[in-house]
Amino acid sequence: MTDDHPAHDARIPGVDPSVPPSGPGCVECTRDGSWWFHLRRCAECGHIGCCDQSLGKHATAHAQQTGHRIIQSFEPGEDWFWDYATQRFASGPELAAPHSHPLDQSAPGPADRLPADWQRLLA
Repeated sequence: MTDDHPAHDARIPGVDPSVPPSGPGCVECTRDGSWWFHLRRCAECGHIGCCDQSLGKHATAHAQQTGHRIIQSFEPGEDWFWDYATQRFASGPELAAPHSHPLDQSAPGPADRLPADWQRLLA
């Protein structure tokens, strides 16, 4: 391929496939002893935050605070990307492992911090 056709370069602005996730759960919820509904991974820095259906909405807050616009689901079996700037699903490369929270971690979770009325709290 010539330099006129850089399709072989899979680099996408705002995506760093070499960065591992920050951990198995939402950084802020873990720090605060809270819980989440689903998890999202920043495709630029690996920050794990909770989704917009969660009480904290930490993935969106991270994007707003940092300008990191692309996330990927951090749920088992899901590999979709979302671009906050365009408010549309996006494409991206395979990110560094692991690709989801541990399979034995509940969703919502973590189970030991989940209130009995969690469904009412998210309604």
